[in-house]
Amino acid sequence: MPHRSREEVSRHHPVHVTIRLLAGLPSLRRKRVAVMIRACMNKMLERPGFHIVEYSIQTNHLHLIVECDDRKHLTDGMRSVQIRIARGVNKLWERKGRVFGDRYHDHVLKTPSEVRRALAYVLNNHYKHGHVARLDLDFYSSGAWFRGWKQKFTVTGTEKIPDHVEEPGTWLGKTGWRRRGLISLDEEPALPKVKRPPELRQRRRTTA
Repeated sequence: MPHRSREEVSRHHPVHVTIRLLAGLPSLRRKRVAVMIRACMNKMLERPGFHIVEYSIQTNHLHLIVECDDRKHLTDGMRSVQIRIARGVNKLWERKGRVFGDRYHDHVLKTPSEVRRALAYVLNNHYKHGHVARLDLDFYSSGAWFRGWKQKFTVTGTEKIPDHVEEPGTWLGKTGWRRRGLISLDEEPALPKVKRPPELRQRRRTTA
């Protein structure tokens, strides 16, 4: 399949990014792997023009919500994240070679509804894969640091985990999405809605 052109990235819009492991590798949902990934994210803090604000770690992929100045900062930031994590997991798994596929998938979030949907999808993605019981935070995500839950709760032990995510800086990531309502711990993660490219919309009209 030909690669579609990338969306334009702006410092005003958060971006939902998905990166996938190559087939046949061990699961990322292991405590020592999660600790290593958080250490990699910690080293990305204060990187100019690129910030990780939320994430979830699944068996063979990661979801990130990032904010960046432009496409170049996104590309460079994601390259750095993937290199750091690849080196870390190869060391843990006592192997060499590639860890991630050729390209990550990104979707620019341009409206409050899109941002809210992406946050629920990332933070509650463990339900989609059957990893965690209802109303439980996922250890393998940034849910314990997220401030937009409907439920009130206290998480202990997080003070022992180094900082590794940053506060959102965009209006959409900080304030705008809240206009669509806070997120429940038991909310089903809905698939992000992605607009069909113009050429596909045109093809659908002509074949209808």
